Amino acid sequence: MEFTTQHFIALAPLLITSATIIVVMLAIAWRRNHSQTFLLSVAGLNLALLSILPALKVAPLAVTPLLQIDTFACLYMALILVATLACVTLAHAYLGDGGSGYPGNREELYLLILMSAAGGLVLVSAQHLAGLFVGLELLSVPVYGLVAYAFFNKRSLEAGIKYMVLSAAGSAFLLFGMALLYADSGSLSFNGIGQALAATGLPSSLAQLGLGMMLIGLAFKLSLVPFHLWTPDVYEGAPAPVAAFLATASKVAVFAVMVRLFQISPAASSGVLSDVLTLIAIASILFGNLLALTQSNLKRLLGYSSIAHFGYLLIALVASKGLAVEAIGVYLVTYVITSLGAFGVITLMSSPYNGRDADALYEYRGLFWRRPYLTAVLTVMMLSLAGIPLTAGFIGKFYIIATGVESQQWWLVGSLVLGSAIGVFYYLRVMVTLYLIEPNLRRHDAQLHWEQRAGGVMLLAIAVLAFFLGLYPQPLLNLVQQSGLAG
Repeated sequence: MEFTTQHFIALAPLLITSATIIVVMLAIAWRRNHSQTFLLSVAGLNLALLSILPALKVAPLAVTPLLQIDTFACLYMALILVATLACVTLAHAYLGDGGSGYPGNREELYLLILMSAAGGLVLVSAQHLAGLFVGLELLSVPVYGLVAYAFFNKRSLEAGIKYMVLSAAGSAFLLFGMALLYADSGSLSFNGIGQALAATGLPSSLAQLGLGMMLIGLAFKLSLVPFHLWTPDVYEGAPAPVAAFLATASKVAVFAVMVRLFQISPAASSGVLSDVLTLIAIASILFGNLLALTQSNLKRLLGYSSIAHFGYLLIALVASKGLAVEAIGVYLVTYVITSLGAFGVITLMSSPYNGRDADALYEYRGLFWRRPYLTAVLTVMMLSLAGIPLTAGFIGKFYIIATGVESQQWWLVGSLVLGSAIGVFYYLRVMVTLYLIEPNLRRHDAQLHWEQRAGGVMLLAIAVLAFFLGLYPQPLLNLVQQSGLAG
């Protein structure tokens, strides 16, 4: 095919991110400077984010048979870039330029995050199984290094190895499923597979097996029950900014491609597969929330909570008509905002020099009397994750419930209501801990370095945004409505 200027405009976010990776790599080779690497990464990500506006003007446009740049891809590209930008800012505050000296090289963290983000951008615009696999591997492989980045910490190394082994197993399932789908439909493009499945009415047993194996591979990445066992360990072991990236950008990219795959081929989500998805959704909601009840570690609690949140999202995927795509968009945006805020507070409380992150719940006891503004941010995030009205999380849950009711999935709606009720208990437990008074506690606000102040300002902005979207969600709803898959 011939490349025109329009193709380059459509690909601009991905091209600029890739160029940033090369510039950052050359800059590290030339001279190691933590702040310079950070500023280059931020500049590149901001440029990539701005380039989505001209890309929208030429969308929808197929760039080679592998990628389709449309309004749906642009929305999720923007979400991944914003999440990456937030994680890079948190990483700078975490690694710091303090005198204590990080025992390893700091600059490569930014390189790995940028590479993983580029994989996410490929993934959300994939319209072909080859594009999906390339994007998924580019997203996952740098994360192995990121999770084990605090190599002097045993838990971090253990988490990196666990994630690598299980992720490789997930990829094997995914590839095998792709092979079976290709054997049945004779095509690797999503459209071709969709047409082949639609032509036969119900998918053949071979196609159902292929889709089932692909679902297992993607469920590993999304940590849905029963493929969730790695999640709490990896979240606990990974450095806090990496856990934030894993919970937001990485999962958004995988869920977006899953939506595209299932929406293009309605036959894919009918029959046995629909029942399997329903069971996985109910199990994820109940297990995620029940296991979070017993946690005394904030990162593990957020890990189990994310299992439940992706269970809620599966409700819209099972419904897959009416409000479904819109509900998924709204929920993912609100989930990313709240997860970034919660992990951001853990990041600013932690330092890699202490050997482990400040993620035990007792370390947050009476935080209000020491760091009032961090307490305010974490309180808003917990309220939002619990889906309390006047926060962004409420709008997301409202849309998911509306989708479930519209398609009369009563079992799923019931499990969502039950899961949310359990969720309120452990989110409130975290909030109460923040305001407890410790004996002999003197109120003071710790002195912050400038890079931590930048992280703090960003967290306050996230908290304000979570409130604003809860009070006035219309701009978000307009944005998501324009980015339907038909767009």
